[in-house]
Amino acid sequence: MMKFRILIVTCLVLAVAGAARSQSADEAAIKAVITQLFTGMEKGDSAMVHAAFTPEVTMATVYRDKTDAPALRRESTLDEFLKAVGTPHPQVWYEEVWNLKVQLDGDFAQAWCDYAFYAGDTFSHCGVDAFQLFRDKYGAWKIFHLADTRRKTGCNIPKETERKHVRGHLDLGIKKSYDLNSTPAESLPLPGAFGYKRWNSGRTGW
Repeated sequence: MMKFRILIVTCLVLAVAGAARSQSADEAAIKAVITQLFTGMEKGDSAMVHAAFTPEVTMATVYRDKTDAPALRRESTLDEFLKAVGTPHPQVWYEEVWNLKVQLDGDFAQAWCDYAFYAGDTFSHCGVDAFQLFRDKYGAWKIFHLADTRRKTGCNIPKETERKHVRGHLDLGIKKSYDLNSTPAESLPLPGAFGYKRWNSGRTGW
């Protein structure tokens, strides 16, 4: 009887461990798809971006219009988004994300994260990204719905992200020096915070 109980307990422990490993693998795969999307945006590679989605996709953006009223914009195709990504643009598009959380139920998953969008090293806007994903018959996770919010204040951007984009400006040859490893992020200049003259061009502003 004791041996039987030990066998049952052992089976339960192995089952739970196996389920945890499976969920961990799925979460890693989902995060990889989201990373693929943002890497494709950064590279201007519309094919890489397209491969992160199912054939049929919906998108939505919640924002405030010019009168500061809540507004909802919906799209039922990736065409315009893919065109924008693939059309050459002078500045790299960076979508910096943090606090990425994933929830799973079988072949369905949803993910939520905070983000800040930069054109080059110039801050544009921030908000949250919300993804819904489906595991297809080949076992690949794909995004079938993407919604986001957009605002310019109340972003709470991580200090390391701020440092990264300040570093981008400093690397251009700005006439000011900082110790980026010790200077508090809030003390570093942010895009548009003040004017300066570049060594190479003499222009004022970021």
